[in-house]
Amino acid sequence: MYAYKINTTAYHEEDFLLITDLTGPEIEDVVRPIVDAEREQGLDYTNEEIVKELKKRYPKSRFKAYYSAQDFMELSF
Repeated sequence: MYAYKINTTAYHEEDFLLITDLTGPEIEDVVRPIVDAEREQGLDYTNEEIVKELKKRYPKSRFKAYYSAQDFMELSF
């Protein structure tokens, strides 16, 4: 399992943490078109919709998403 901090906007409070067995490139293959559509066509999305699309594309993979900074702790060294 891997932990990824997903950042799709300039706003830190919109980041979320994703624990999954997917690789970074697999996640980017799903997230990039969603973010590009929002930027180019003004289509809105939520972090929950991103996770839903990941589950749809990779139904056998495991996911746990934390959407609030209160749900996870960031450590810096």
